[in-house]
Parts: sequence; structure tokens; C-alpha cells
Amino acid sequence: MAGTKIPVGIKLLKEGARLPRYGSPESAGADLSACLDEPLIIEAGRWALVPTGLAISLPPGFEGQVRARSGLALKFGIGVLNGPGTIDSDYRGEVGIILINHGPAPFVVNDGDRIAQLVIARCEQALFTLSPVLEESERGSGGFGSTGV
Repeated sequence: MAGTKIPVGIKLLKEGARLPRYGSPESAGADLSACLDEPLIIEAGRWALVPTGLAISLPPGFEGQVRARSGLALKFGIGVLNGPGTIDSDYRGEVGIILINHGPAPFVVNDGDRIAQLVIARCEQALFTLSPVLEESERGSGGFGSTGV
């Protein structure tokens, strides 16, 4: 993929944990894999925290965005519940993926299954200030469909 390669430290926390892997040279997201001692069943309409066995170290000014894998979503109705989830640059605990089963049948997660994608992105922090008056805009306070369907 064109562009700068961002150094991301990875610590393997459990035996059998797998490094994130890009599926192709131009993939934006690296696949994250489940690190399980036994299969995990997610019933229809339920969710579960799936461990990866990894901890990461991101540079300040970056976040890890955890996103659903399109194949799991299309074939089985599996998504990331808080998607995209955020891994903050100062978090050093195990990366866990909250998968939700929107499908009609139980979904089995096995050790090593690719369960989500990790996208590394720049992010900025805001400096929040109180303002008694906000700058006008063409849209104004219109929301929830005010710009059309």
C-alpha cells in the first residue's frame, strides 16, 4: 500500500496468538484472529467478547479502528457491536473484539478464525471551549434527514 508505514508494536500475550495480517498488498485493514482455548458459540441475537491474545502499542496521534469483516457480515450476519471500535494509543491491554450475531443461527468462532479488521488511522484531539454563540452555517440546526434521503 502506498504511503507511510506506521510502526505498531505487538506483544503476544497467549500461546497461539497470531499477528495481524494484511490480505493483499493494498488492504487498508489487517485481519485480527481469535485466540481461543475452545470454540465459542455466539447465539443469534447475542454478542461475545472474543480475545485475540495480542496487545499493541500505537504512536501518539493514532488509533486502531476495529471493523467488521465484510465476508462474515454478508454470509453470517456477524458484525462488530461497537464498530468501529477504537483502540487508544495509550491502551496496553489485550485487544478484544465484541462480535454480534445478527444472523438467524448460532455462529461458532474457532481458534485462529479471522474475526475483524484493524485499520490504523491518524486522529486529533479537540480543544473544547464554551461558546455562547456558534458560527453560522448553511445547514444550521437541520438534522435527521434534513438534507434529503
